[in-house]
Amino acid sequence: MIALVATAGGTFEVDVETEAIEPSTDEPSAPAKLVLNLPRVIAAAASGATVFAVVDTKPPLYVSHDAGSTWRASGHGLPAGHALALSPETPDVAVFAARNRLYVTRDGGRFWTALAVELPEILALELRAV
Repeated sequence: MIALVATAGGTFEVDVETEAIEPSTDEPSAPAKLVLNLPRVIAAAASGATVFAVVDTKPPLYVSHDAGSTWRASGHGLPAGHALALSPETPDVAVFAARNRLYVTRDGGRFWTALAVELPEILALELRAV
């Protein structure tokens, strides 16, 4: 999977599996605007009944697997976030963007792993299949 990341220093493609990075001329698509029953939402993404929301609280994420009817906190220990994206094919796979680092979950937000690559300040994010 490729994370297309718009930053203050340009746009980059980051391979989520190998962590290879290269400049890109593409721009991430604008995320769909979601109306959620959560306060202080910074960004949100949905795929099917799975919804991830970046919020201005500790922990910085909430996850719903029933289209927003119920929520659970996620991302304990993660820094404040700016953007996130879900895999269109596998909604348990998501990428979370802090100021200049990406974190990935492959299990619906239970565990998060930091990618080694550091980027300029992240502004937007999109996840694409290879």
